[in-house]
Amino acid sequence: MTHHLYTENLGKTWGAFKANSELSLHFEAGARHAIIGPNGAGKTTFINLLTGVLSPTTGRVFLGEKDITALPQHERVRLGMTRTFQINTLFAGLTVLESVVLVISERDGLYRHWFKPVSAQTAAIEEAMQLLARLQLEAQAHEITRSLPYGKQRLLEIALALATKPKILLLDEPAAGIPTQESAELFEVISALPKDVTILFIEHDMNLVFQFAQYITVLVGGQCFAQGTPAQISQDPRVKEVYLGESHV
Repeated sequence: MTHHLYTENLGKTWGAFKANSELSLHFEAGARHAIIGPNGAGKTTFINLLTGVLSPTTGRVFLGEKDITALPQHERVRLGMTRTFQINTLFAGLTVLESVVLVISERDGLYRHWFKPVSAQTAAIEEAMQLLARLQLEAQAHEITRSLPYGKQRLLEIALALATKPKILLLDEPAAGIPTQESAELFEVISALPKDVTILFIEHDMNLVFQFAQYITVLVGGQCFAQGTPAQISQDPRVKEVYLGESHV
């Protein structure tokens, strides 16, 4: 099955308020695709519709040729679509390594068995350490999750999402609250992830967007306002007027 993600006429309405409407968007397999737009544009609602946190009022979501509109969140994860975990509640008291091993064990169904073969545990630990090394967290493997600096916590959230072996990784403002230098490092790690992983991310920092995205969708008022490459979006006079402002001309 191909793992391109697309939506048809997707919308979410609360009473008279249209958070999203008529969103027919396509995300190429392996792309680094940013969703931008002013506050209240419906970006997080859209991610929630993709991941199954919310059910749409109209339209459908497809992964490859499979209609996943009615699937619960865990089924979408099983099919390869993962959003970053919120580690502050799920894994706060575990070490970094324990957290990643837990997700790998759950992915492989090992958590169902009270007695795990030593070989399975060893393989999970080896995979977890390789993942931590890729995300530059190896030195923190035995630290308690809640004690990590904020930037490292965000990296761990991505490590935990990657432990599910996603085909599509959804990131909602991964650099929020991180100092500029650390956020650039975070995005360098993200951009270096395997090319077969599609990365769809919401981000407010336009410098990061234009540096790391291959394709950009602009949402305004819950609808698709513009789409294109970073070069096309940066030169679009309508986008400049509505969102980017003269500072990005």
